[in-house]
Amino acid sequence: MTTPARPEPAERAAPSDPAAPTGDVVIRTIAMPAVANANGDIFGGWLVSQMDLGGAILARSTALSRVTTVAIDAMSFIRPVCVGDTVSCYASMVKIGHTSMKISVEAWVHRYTDSSQHRVTAGLFTYVAINAQGKPHAVQR
Repeated sequence: MTTPARPEPAERAAPSDPAAPTGDVVIRTIAMPAVANANGDIFGGWLVSQMDLGGAILARSTALSRVTTVAIDAMSFIRPVCVGDTVSCYASMVKIGHTSMKISVEAWVHRYTDSSQHRVTAGLFTYVAINAQGKPHAVQR
């Protein structure tokens, strides 16, 4: 007995969906079965961790030091991520404070089944620049 193929999620563009990603590619990976839930969709927590890593890459290159995530101010899950999708995270600097940086991170997928590209998640992450002792320090500008 074979299991029927899982149908792909319906891809309907919302009027506010951007046509292209905003920011620079900071991380790209393939969604694998090990991070899927019982329905075959990728866990949201895995996707958030990829976005956090991507945002940290931009924060580190801006601060020229270690950084730590202190907040996720907003998070929107727009579409599911499927096993086999190529996930790309795009990051852009929103604001640089004295020791902190607010970074917008978008996750987009490239669906291998039909070569389409869709925004699946967007979030606003806050990082703080820290020194070797873990204490906040001014962001180098």
